[in-house]
Amino acid sequence: MELHAHPRPALTVDVVALGSGASGASLLLVQRAHDPYVGAWALPGGFVEEGERVSAAALRELAEETALDLRWDSAGAPLALLGVYDTPGRDPRGWTVSIVYLARLEGEPEVRGGDDASRARWWPVDRLPALAFDHALIVADALRRSAVAP
Repeated sequence: MELHAHPRPALTVDVVALGSGASGASLLLVQRAHDPYVGAWALPGGFVEEGERVSAAALRELAEETALDLRWDSAGAPLALLGVYDTPGRDPRGWTVSIVYLARLEGEPEVRGGDDASRARWWPVDRLPALAFDHALIVADALRRSAVAP
């Protein structure tokens, strides 16, 4: 049997970073600099590179797009697995499966847009903009899991 006889999806990662601002819970979003959804707000994330661990890709994408550099430390992983999102058509570029992580942070660390993101900023969870891809569903799942009310 041929090793790659079956179609394969592109593997992506996204990070739901929840902070605590002056007005309550906040969510870190990036404004997309490229199509699809140029100018729209989205979760930080992107494609997993060949040979890269998925958790490492999530930390890399978060740092590249927001300048937020989370590190593994003696307390363990800075990210918790939220879920796998694989609904066909979730990305107009083709079949993608995203592994999504959740990060809970103290305050709202300083962020700035970079790489594929023209901007990065914290949004109060009760005043989120429209989100690209299926990120509204992902955020709703994260807020339920974290017991944060929008």
